[in-house]
Amino acid sequence: MSDGHRMEGHLNLLLVTTGGTIEKTYDATAGRLQNVQEVIDQMLEQLSIPSMDVSRIRLMNKDSLHMTQEDHEAIVSTVMDRHRDHDAIVIVHGTDRLAQTGELIHQAFEPDGPSCPVILTGAMRPWELRRSDAMQNLTESLIGSRLLSPGVWAVLHNKALRFPGVTKDASEGTFTASPVRSK
Repeated sequence: MSDGHRMEGHLNLLLVTTGGTIEKTYDATAGRLQNVQEVIDQMLEQLSIPSMDVSRIRLMNKDSLHMTQEDHEAIVSTVMDRHRDHDAIVIVHGTDRLAQTGELIHQAFEPDGPSCPVILTGAMRPWELRRSDAMQNLTESLIGSRLLSPGVWAVLHNKALRFPGVTKDASEGTFTASPVRSK
């Protein structure tokens, strides 16, 4: 699909959910935030996205610190299998391993890259907490799905960062683009 059509026309978006902080909810029995319930559908219901068809795949619902190599491979495989069938792909992911997954997706597509924007997003604070960055980051990712060129991106905190070279800056609570490492 042409970039012009993606920006103005109907958008066929694949939303892949993997869990992460964005989807953590308070478990009163355990007395802590956990990945138990999904919240992405509730978030989408609050947005007006009439010219966007959102197909959703729930791969997992876990903290990214608990992701295994098999989990990362499942994410990469899903993107590889589906990128030609969609105008854009947004992956909701935990921020602790988001950069690692983005690098793996980028490497899997070398040298040509995906046929559409593949956007990873998440949140530093769960959606159900006050002052969460969850809704902002999801909304920015949906906008980015129309505006960004094909490639692998991290979209969070009013930034669109292209892989390779995206890293989490835990001290600042955001992501940055670092110089690409030489091989």
